Amino acid sequence: MKFQPLQMKRLLDLLRNKYFLVTVAFAIWMIFFDKNDIYSQYQYHQQLSKLKQERDFYQKETAQVAKDLDELTSNKAKLEKFAREKYLMKKDNEDIFVIVKEKKEDK
Repeated sequence: MKFQPLQMKRLLDLLRNKYFLVTVAFAIWMIFFDKNDIYSQYQYHQQLSKLKQERDFYQKETAQVAKDLDELTSNKAKLEKFAREKYLMKKDNEDIFVIVKEKKEDK
Protein backbone atom coordinates (compact mmCIF):
# COMPACT_ATOMS: atom_id res chain seq x y z
CA MET A 1 0.00 0.00 0.00
CA LYS A 2 2.99 2.30 0.06
CA PHE A 3 2.93 2.51 -3.74
CA GLN A 4 -0.60 3.86 -4.00
CA PRO A 5 0.18 7.50 -3.17
CA LEU A 6 3.16 7.41 -5.52
CA GLN A 7 1.05 6.05 -8.37
CA MET A 8 -1.64 8.64 -7.68
CA LYS A 9 0.99 11.42 -7.78
CA ARG A 10 2.30 10.16 -11.13
CA LEU A 11 -1.21 10.06 -12.55
CA LEU A 12 -1.94 13.59 -11.37
CA ASP A 13 1.37 14.83 -12.78
CA LEU A 14 0.52 13.19 -16.09
CA LEU A 15 -2.95 14.78 -16.17
CA ARG A 16 -1.45 18.19 -15.42
CA ASN A 17 1.03 17.92 -18.26
CA LYS A 18 -0.23 20.24 -21.00
CA TYR A 19 1.54 18.30 -23.78
CA PHE A 20 -0.12 15.05 -22.71
CA LEU A 21 -3.54 16.73 -22.55
CA VAL A 22 -3.13 18.29 -25.99
CA THR A 23 -2.01 14.95 -27.42
CA VAL A 24 -4.99 13.14 -25.90
CA ALA A 25 -7.40 15.83 -27.09
CA PHE A 26 -5.91 15.66 -30.59
CA ALA A 27 -6.17 11.86 -30.67
CA ILE A 28 -9.78 11.92 -29.51
CA TRP A 29 -10.62 14.58 -32.08
CA MET A 30 -9.00 12.61 -34.91
CA ILE A 31 -10.59 9.30 -33.89
CA PHE A 32 -14.16 10.46 -33.28
CA PHE A 33 -14.88 13.98 -34.59
CA ASP A 34 -12.80 14.55 -37.72
CA LYS A 35 -14.36 14.06 -41.16
CA ASN A 36 -11.97 11.12 -41.68
CA ASP A 37 -12.73 9.40 -38.38
CA ILE A 38 -12.54 5.64 -37.87
CA TYR A 39 -16.18 5.03 -38.80
CA SER A 40 -15.81 6.98 -42.04
CA GLN A 41 -12.64 5.08 -42.88
CA TYR A 42 -14.48 1.79 -42.33
CA GLN A 43 -17.31 2.92 -44.62
CA TYR A 44 -14.81 4.03 -47.28
CA HIS A 45 -13.10 0.65 -47.09
CA GLN A 46 -16.43 -1.18 -47.50
CA GLN A 47 -17.38 1.04 -50.44
CA LEU A 48 -13.99 0.46 -52.05
CA SER A 49 -14.39 -3.32 -51.73
CA LYS A 50 -17.85 -3.16 -53.29
CA LEU A 51 -16.61 -1.01 -56.17
CA LYS A 52 -13.72 -3.39 -56.82
CA GLN A 53 -16.15 -6.31 -57.03
CA GLU A 54 -18.34 -4.36 -59.43
CA ARG A 55 -15.30 -3.42 -61.51
CA ASP A 56 -14.26 -7.08 -61.80
CA PHE A 57 -17.80 -8.10 -62.75
CA TYR A 58 -18.07 -5.45 -65.45
CA GLN A 59 -14.62 -6.26 -66.82
CA LYS A 60 -15.66 -9.91 -67.22
CA GLU A 61 -18.94 -8.89 -68.83
CA THR A 62 -17.17 -6.50 -71.21
CA ALA A 63 -14.72 -9.22 -72.22
CA GLN A 64 -17.60 -11.63 -72.86
CA VAL A 65 -19.53 -9.09 -74.92
CA ALA A 66 -16.40 -8.24 -76.94
CA LYS A 67 -15.86 -11.94 -77.62
CA ASP A 68 -19.49 -12.38 -78.68
CA LEU A 69 -19.28 -9.32 -80.91
CA ASP A 70 -16.14 -10.65 -82.57
CA GLU A 71 -17.84 -14.01 -83.20
CA LEU A 72 -20.97 -12.37 -84.56
CA THR A 73 -19.10 -10.09 -86.94
CA SER A 74 -16.82 -12.84 -88.22
CA ASN A 75 -19.20 -15.81 -88.51
CA LYS A 76 -22.46 -15.45 -90.43
CA ALA A 77 -23.86 -18.73 -89.06
CA LYS A 78 -23.33 -17.53 -85.48
CA LEU A 79 -25.00 -14.22 -86.31
CA GLU A 80 -28.02 -16.01 -87.73
CA LYS A 81 -28.21 -18.34 -84.71
CA PHE A 82 -27.94 -15.37 -82.33
CA ALA A 83 -30.71 -13.46 -84.14
CA ARG A 84 -32.99 -16.49 -84.08
CA GLU A 85 -32.42 -17.30 -80.41
CA LYS A 86 -32.34 -13.84 -78.86
CA TYR A 87 -34.71 -11.87 -81.03
CA LEU A 88 -36.85 -14.67 -82.49
CA MET A 89 -36.11 -13.51 -86.03
CA LYS A 90 -36.98 -15.78 -88.95
CA LYS A 91 -36.93 -16.00 -92.67
CA ASP A 92 -40.14 -15.30 -94.59
CA ASN A 93 -40.95 -18.90 -95.37
CA GLU A 94 -40.29 -20.55 -91.99
CA ASP A 95 -41.92 -20.89 -88.58
CA ILE A 96 -40.18 -20.74 -85.23
CA PHE A 97 -40.97 -22.99 -82.30
CA VAL A 98 -39.43 -22.10 -78.96
CA ILE A 99 -38.88 -25.12 -76.73
CA VAL A 100 -38.22 -24.32 -73.10
CA LYS A 101 -37.07 -27.11 -70.83
CA GLU A 102 -38.61 -27.00 -67.38
CA LYS A 103 -36.26 -27.29 -64.46
CA LYS A 104 -37.09 -29.96 -61.92
CA GLU A 105 -37.72 -28.60 -58.45
CA ASP A 106 -35.81 -30.29 -55.65
CA LYS A 107 -38.03 -31.02 -52.70
